[in-house]
Amino acid sequence: MAQLEVDSGKHVYYEHYSGSGRAVVLVHGWAVTGHCWDSTVSELLTAGHEVVVLDLRACGRSDKDFADVSIEALAGDVVALVRELELRSPVLSGWSLGGAVVVAAAAELGAEVAGLVLTAGATPRYTASDDWPHGSTVDDVEGVLAGLLADRAGAFRAVAEAVCAAPQSEPTLAWLWGQFLESGPRVSDTMRALADVDQRGLLPGITCPVLLLAGADDGFMSYSGVAASADLFPDARLVRFDGVGHAPFLEDQEAYLTNLLSFLNGVDT
Repeated sequence: MAQLEVDSGKHVYYEHYSGSGRAVVLVHGWAVTGHCWDSTVSELLTAGHEVVVLDLRACGRSDKDFADVSIEALAGDVVALVRELELRSPVLSGWSLGGAVVVAAAAELGAEVAGLVLTAGATPRYTASDDWPHGSTVDDVEGVLAGLLADRAGAFRAVAEAVCAAPQSEPTLAWLWGQFLESGPRVSDTMRALADVDQRGLLPGITCPVLLLAGADDGFMSYSGVAASADLFPDARLVRFDGVGHAPFLEDQEAYLTNLLSFLNGVDT
């Protein structure tokens, strides 16, 4: 089992699949694991790409007892992994909270990154503010976290059921719910950190091509927020998925993969 050592003895779990094509680093959303990308990984490998998947701090097979679970710390792990594996011009791809993580990582890596893919990416803000009328409120976030304290299993089941716009099969819900249940208690602090993040100052400095993939019926990351974020990047393209919620890679896999693979093929070396 591959582990990246960070923070003086703590470990972040990752998988590194070889390939002759573009290196792609996949970063999952809040409280789930790299398993959420299983189908995407298979398709990327079939297309010949090198793929790296990790479990963020306090999630899945990574250590749970990190002192720092901020977005910046998570991004630092992605940067460290890119350099540890000596990935050449990778594309960073993040889902939901993972979107904020890869944006912060791309800002640090600069020209080392060839492209960015944000799937319902929680950037530049996850919560609304006086000058950003998109997203939920800090009180909404605290309400979810209070629900976790009261009934962790039940609250995570409710979150899993809300991910997709259309009803999913019981095996799919159980698979997603199981990933949530692998998380540790510090994921609540990661969510609180996300609620305070404002990356509007970072986006104009990310000059690599950016692909934004978003569901029009997303109940977590508003489509209007994703659309507004597209104007803040120098080079971004937005793909809208009608009738789709927070997980286009699960809800409209064929269209999602078509757009992802086309983007990877078009990224300059």
